Amino acid sequence: MKKLIVCVLALFFMGSLFAQNPTKWNFKVVQNEKEGTATLIFDAKIDKGWHLYSQYTDPNGALPMTYEFEKSGNYERVGKVVEATKYTEEMDDVFHVKIRHFSNNATFKQTIKILSKEDFVVKGVVSYQTCDEGRCIPSDVPFQFKVKGFKGEIIPSPAAAIDTAKSTSDSEKQSTSVNAAPHKIDTAKVKSADSNSHTQKKESKSLWIIFFLSLGAGLLALVTPCVFPMIPMTISFFMKGNKTHRQGMQQAIFFGLSIIFIFGGLGLLLTLLLGKDAMYVISTHWIPNLIFFGIFMVFALSFFGLFELTLPSSWINKSDEQAGKGGYFGTFFVAFTTVLVSFSCTGPILGAALIGLSSGSGSSMVFLISMIGFSLGFALPFTLFAMFPSVMQKMKSGSWLNTIKIVFGFLEIALGLKFLSMADLGAGWGILDRETFLCLWIVVFTMLGFYLLGKLKFKGDADLNKIPVGRLMLAIVTFSFVVYMIPGLWGAPLKALSGYVPPITTQDFDLNRIIYENRGGGGVAAEKDGLPADRKYTDKLHLPTGFEGFFDLNEAKAYAKKVNKPIFVDFTGKTCANCREMENNVWNAPHIKKLLNEKFVMVALYADVNYITLPEKEWKTSKDGVILKTLGQINRQYQIDRFNFTAQPYYVIMDANENVLTKENKAYDKNVSHFEQFLLEGLENFAKGKK
Repeated sequence: MKKLIVCVLALFFMGSLFAQNPTKWNFKVVQNEKEGTATLIFDAKIDKGWHLYSQYTDPNGALPMTYEFEKSGNYERVGKVVEATKYTEEMDDVFHVKIRHFSNNATFKQTIKILSKEDFVVKGVVSYQTCDEGRCIPSDVPFQFKVKGFKGEIIPSPAAAIDTAKSTSDSEKQSTSVNAAPHKIDTAKVKSADSNSHTQKKESKSLWIIFFLSLGAGLLALVTPCVFPMIPMTISFFMKGNKTHRQGMQQAIFFGLSIIFIFGGLGLLLTLLLGKDAMYVISTHWIPNLIFFGIFMVFALSFFGLFELTLPSSWINKSDEQAGKGGYFGTFFVAFTTVLVSFSCTGPILGAALIGLSSGSGSSMVFLISMIGFSLGFALPFTLFAMFPSVMQKMKSGSWLNTIKIVFGFLEIALGLKFLSMADLGAGWGILDRETFLCLWIVVFTMLGFYLLGKLKFKGDADLNKIPVGRLMLAIVTFSFVVYMIPGLWGAPLKALSGYVPPITTQDFDLNRIIYENRGGGGVAAEKDGLPADRKYTDKLHLPTGFEGFFDLNEAKAYAKKVNKPIFVDFTGKTCANCREMENNVWNAPHIKKLLNEKFVMVALYADVNYITLPEKEWKTSKDGVILKTLGQINRQYQIDRFNFTAQPYYVIMDANENVLTKENKAYDKNVSHFEQFLLEGLENFAKGKK
């Protein structure tokens, strides 16, 4: 278990290994008091083996250096930043362009004309990229120069102002993404402000959903066998001593807030450690998902009674010793002890909430919001019982707690298999296809049904002479779920589970696909237009059954130009649950399917297929200086650079020149009518453009 924890922590702290900055800066000012000017000097000391790139380097080979000065009426820039150190120019072996860089030391100078009689500060940011043989690190370093005011006659220079504006414009041009696709009329950029606002609203709504789901998970934790017995033990603390009713209420509220603080503190720590991109990697990469599978299996075996999973007793004992001191200090440690002791049951529930919710949110705040929601739901019952301790006399524990524990064990196995499936899809192993996954779930839930009927018995279970109504109803629901899954073994869509089971394209025996292929195999679009047989990646990637298209944007653009059709771009993922829900519930609506097949050239850009490594000549470098080597990395970076959106699914309609044809692009939305309007808008604007 310790090794498992170390592995998880290693994932979280891995990014900190790259936090070094190989360039050290020193900023100083040389003033010319007679002429009313000053020279701002940027001195860079570069670590051995690293290169700092010039502001005049070819952007196709490396990110050029840029300078951004805060607007101020105290000075005017005279010309551009001058590179006082001679750069080294050489041919880049990867991109075959000339690059210009500095080694060891470099000095840069900016002349300014002083327009203030008072002392002032020049502020701004220098952005640059440094690389060694195997790594590239982008950096943004703020600078400040303290400049003395000019006591003579101040005459603004129009030429300097014009040159300053021109220099700023040049800087903005240099900072443009080198990987953005060429286009004539980029409506995505024209609408960038609206898009950002729309994205922020969606993220805000998503975070509220995450909060309430986490709140429910916290309330659910109350009935677990680790937490429920803690209620009378914990509340007994508040029944001791000669406290007034007001003092008791205050301590109870403080107790609840302490639980929220403990969970929220952990959430804040994870939020600070992990950003959006790290969250995406954790939710899609096979290594974290494989670790999550192992964790859930350990919890399941613990629930089944194979071993007892607890935190070190020394931690709990020390916390309990502090709790005995009373007062607010003791109340806090009662809360801390409650959190520690309940870990073995709250751990898997909280883990499921964090892991599952983080994979569906693009916000780095997901951990903090999840923790606050979970802790509020977890703390609320304890706080209420602490306020009204007499209620505890009516509550009794019993064998039903062990029943809940066993049920949770079966659910842990089912959830663990979900993460194993994510790992399998992320790595491209192909060992846990759809029918194998369904077989395992059918067996797990069948055994759960028999357990609820008393046909299976575990350690700690009491003899079941008669079946309570509650257990019978749960057994009926469980067996109904099993019956629902069985047709999926032959290719039934199972729309209710489309976000949880592997995609239908992984299934060996798909009755729908067999019928589809016997009727023509290529769909309406393939039969009519004759899709090329040598399309890239068709041996590893697939569109849903009944749809045909491309997996490379350039191929799709060339074909769309040939057949004179708009392009339907599907930013998707192998591990994307929402993508499967859209495909099964929206794409397969008859009129939507007809539109996509007959009126569009479809291209699926998978953002998480990092097991497909491209030839070196197709590698790209992101704005952050990261070398993108896999198909998934390049597709995802294109989505971010071009559309400023990170999550999948994401749908764009464009023409062969990459002109976007709709007012807004489409994200996850299971409303079929909305999706149809989106497609029709794209077709209408495409038709207008042809006239």
